[in-house]
Amino acid sequence: MDATNNKENPPFWGLSSCIDLYECNLSLMQDAPAIKEFVVRLCEKIGMKRYGETHVVNFGDEPRVAGFSMMQLIETSLISAHFANESKAIYLDVFSCAAYDPKAVAEYAKEYFKAKRYNLRSVERE
Repeated sequence: MDATNNKENPPFWGLSSCIDLYECNLSLMQDAPAIKEFVVRLCEKIGMKRYGETHVVNFGDEPRVAGFSMMQLIETSLISAHFANESKAIYLDVFSCAAYDPKAVAEYAKEYFKAKRYNLRSVERE
């Protein structure tokens, strides 16, 4: 089902997308201002209104999970991500009750963070 055809009244409550990006550019992943800029541009690209500032926090005692985490409230729900330094992977989640194109999100994130590949899974929430 192409949820982007009916942006005002999609046939489901919300769309949740999990985008796992691999072999990303470590310098970009460790740059809080670059992460914030990614969120601003992503929201513009998919027509989401940001609510408040983007929160970016660097933490993690265990090397496997250490890195930034990001959270951005949007008028229609939430965008979040974790940036795992050791594996150069980014785990990006977008949930919105307004329709958007998950593949466009994945392709933009891949391009922005210079990822070699990604895995995309989306679920329509009823």
